[in-house]
Amino acid sequence: MGRDPRLLGYLNRALGHEMAAVQQYMAQSRICDQWGMEKYCAHFRQDVTEELEHVQILIDALLKLGSAPNATQLPAVRLGRNLREMIAIDHVLEVEAIRLYEEAAEYCMRVRDFEHQSLFAKIMNDELTHCEELNKMQADLPD
Repeated sequence: MGRDPRLLGYLNRALGHEMAAVQQYMAQSRICDQWGMEKYCAHFRQDVTEELEHVQILIDALLKLGSAPNATQLPAVRLGRNLREMIAIDHVLEVEAIRLYEEAAEYCMRVRDFEHQSLFAKIMNDELTHCEELNKMQADLPD
């Protein structure tokens, strides 16, 4: 497979999104730690680990194509004033990721690039799981 500029664009957009998620979840973990909410601090730390795995997968894919990773201009971290707001903000972040991976996977399917279609579909499924976890966390919060 050659250096498809559109594929490289999807990979770099995805990398930027994952790096933004790492930054967001790390900040939220630290805030939860400051608030004495160890359970949620640990949850956000686990999210950082999972998003870093996605970063690694995306960087590997870019390097395999002979392209340097280029995640530029990460969006600002949105912290939220309380745990409920944090979870709602994170849900939006995950939905944005799902849409990106769905679009990228569909493109790869159209151009018959099944290797990258599988990569995007795998990460999309991970993000769907994150959404489900966030929904459960939100539902379990006291009013």
